[in-house]
Amino acid sequence: MNTFGTIFRLTSFGESHGAAVGGVIDGCPPGLELDMDFIQSELDRRRPGQSRITTPRKEADKVEFLSGVFENKTTGAPIGFIVRNENQQSSDYDNIKEAFRPSHADFTYQQKYGIRDYRGGGRSSARETIARVVAGAVAKLYLRRLNIDITAYTSQVGDIALENDYRIYDLSRTEDNFVRCPDPDIAEQMIKLIQEVRYQGDTIGGTITCVVKGTPAGLGEPVFGKLHAMLGSAMLSINAVKGFEYGSGFSVVARGSEVNDSFYNDNGRVNTRTNNSGGIQAGISNGQDIYFRVAFKPVSTILREQQTVDMHGNDTIIKARGRHDPCVLPRAVPIVEAMAAITLLDAYLLSKATALF
Repeated sequence: MNTFGTIFRLTSFGESHGAAVGGVIDGCPPGLELDMDFIQSELDRRRPGQSRITTPRKEADKVEFLSGVFENKTTGAPIGFIVRNENQQSSDYDNIKEAFRPSHADFTYQQKYGIRDYRGGGRSSARETIARVVAGAVAKLYLRRLNIDITAYTSQVGDIALENDYRIYDLSRTEDNFVRCPDPDIAEQMIKLIQEVRYQGDTIGGTITCVVKGTPAGLGEPVFGKLHAMLGSAMLSINAVKGFEYGSGFSVVARGSEVNDSFYNDNGRVNTRTNNSGGIQAGISNGQDIYFRVAFKPVSTILREQQTVDMHGNDTIIKARGRHDPCVLPRAVPIVEAMAAITLLDAYLLSKATALF
């Protein structure tokens, strides 16, 4: 299952220490002008080595489009692209090639396939998300036509967290700091915590919040194609994601009188006084802001000794080497946005296809 989407589809390929990673975007409508600088800027937000709180691996991550584009516009044909790997250090993984790293993909991949690429995790590496960011950037360009805007930000690192209500923050400040948090004071605390954890040879998890503005009412299906289920599937497919909640989420366990979003006539437009539903009701968008939160676990590769077993069933001790993120959140922000964009464009195109019948 290397393909995501129904009409707007992404198939990704490649491994962390292979020649390249890339993808094929199918179902993109023709005539969309591609802003190559914007697409590259989205990749730059995801690339390694961009700050002192990310992995020092140096990759330019320059995208090369191979097909489906003519005179800078999409043709409707499959859009093929690659990003070449340039800075692998495969020898960093020699000491763990027969050992299963705790909470990593090593054991499950070995059980499923009987073979695994131990160098950087192979296919399970987060470098696979490069393809998602490229496809997400293309989707964002189309969503701009529909006045749909997607912004994600780091809302929690460890026990340092923002308030849940995104409306109290200036989300335009998200890119002002390394951790991509719209509150500069909280951002400094988060950065300090990540640096402390990194110095200790450890890692830390947290939460990313995503806000989608401008979504029209009517996207999503009432039974198996619920919009929030589509978004949940997209987010839970991202490396290291352990949880997804939208709207009021788990805090919705209250009285109906406290969480129901009452309607009112807003100058001829149906509006809601609150948005506990997170912009989605009965699986279909209602025109309000869509907002959700995504929980990321700490990076499994830590620079400490850990107990494990090897491929032969022997108890052993491993200590990882190499260049790793102490916290995935800063680089995961554009990935969350990308998967949201792919999902929403797919839902939009599905709604247009449904309208034909």
